[in-house]
Amino acid sequence: MAKRKQPKFYKTKSVEPKWEPGEELTGEQYSRRMHAATEHYRMDFKTDAYKKWIIEYVKKSEKWKGQLKTISKCPDREFRSSLGGLCRLANVGCPDYYEPYAEYWKGLAGTMGEITPRSETIDKWLQELVDIGSSIKKTEEKKKEAEEKKGKVYKPSIKERIHEQACLQSEAIEDWLEKWQTDCAKFKSDDFKFARHFSSTKVTQAHARVLLGWYEPVAKELHELLNPPTKAELNRMTEQEQDHVDQLVEGYRIYDKKDIKKLYDAYGNLIGALNVVIEASKANRKTRKRAPKSKEKIVQKLKYKSTDDKFHLASINPIDVVGSNELWVFNTKTRKIGKYVASNVDPLGQEREGSGLSVKGTTITGFKESQSIQKTIRKPEEKLKEFHAAGKVKLRTFLEDINAVEIKLNGRINSETILLKAVR
Repeated sequence: MAKRKQPKFYKTKSVEPKWEPGEELTGEQYSRRMHAATEHYRMDFKTDAYKKWIIEYVKKSEKWKGQLKTISKCPDREFRSSLGGLCRLANVGCPDYYEPYAEYWKGLAGTMGEITPRSETIDKWLQELVDIGSSIKKTEEKKKEAEEKKGKVYKPSIKERIHEQACLQSEAIEDWLEKWQTDCAKFKSDDFKFARHFSSTKVTQAHARVLLGWYEPVAKELHELLNPPTKAELNRMTEQEQDHVDQLVEGYRIYDKKDIKKLYDAYGNLIGALNVVIEASKANRKTRKRAPKSKEKIVQKLKYKSTDDKFHLASINPIDVVGSNELWVFNTKTRKIGKYVASNVDPLGQEREGSGLSVKGTTITGFKESQSIQKTIRKPEEKLKEFHAAGKVKLRTFLEDINAVEIKLNGRINSETILLKAVR
């Protein structure tokens, strides 16, 4: 069966509708002419024309001409086709508010709310440009102040640098998305190589977050357009929300749902690719290594007996316990002498992490339970003198020579415990 040929579409430039002073039009005629004009501006012109029309409107406006310099500071990408088209309509004499059109709008099926003067929408969007321009103006003033104070070239902040880099990284993406407007039939939502582009332009997770902030709102609008609210949901909306729905539908009225879905898929692929960059950055991020605690902080809660007058004993500095291979202790109340042996001995004495004994709260940690024992001594004065006189070799068998029952140490150190000696 022969494959059916797709019909060819040829793009032709339309002619700008004229607005004659005092011309009487029906509401429907006004609607058609205004719609034709906005589509002509959106399809046949680019940013430089929109900026020119907006600046021209601002110069003529008593309300906004004082903000001309501030608005002019905005980057070209902020001069949108929607605002440019409305300003152009005003510049060429289209009535700001046309009563027959307002009545015609009310009579249309499915329309909500009332038509407001076009200047109200223009004022709202111009205020956004003023806010953006004011922010740029403040940055320039800070730059100038910094240069005057330091006599050096102003260095933009990290946030400013990321924003500038993201603008450059988005240029190829903007060119790709613009193909949808010029020829919907040939536009493909999956033919942009995001991974290659992100790699060549060095898009990091910081850039990806900035780009998401630009493209996610558009994707959200397209999702709302493809999934319109039900009648019940519309009834629960405020008048402003209903007006937003109407304007969204009106803005994309000339496109088929299939074409809108294609653009929505393109934005979905873009946002998905940006999220991959962010998630990959999280996965590859090195875990922050905690700085080791100081010995003073480790032993600060340890409760022990500093001195004992009865047996003429004094404890060592508890800091010496941390990292030691053996710790000898004596309980002045029970007359028990014991030895803690580290489970992970450090033979070189380098105090490597995880080796030797340590302290947690009031407890000795890191000892080997099977070898950490204590015994009760009958004549503590004599035995303690013998202990102090013993060297390393003698201490190895010191506990074995005591004729008493072995009791395993549990790690607890209390206010009756003398810290006799720490061996490294």
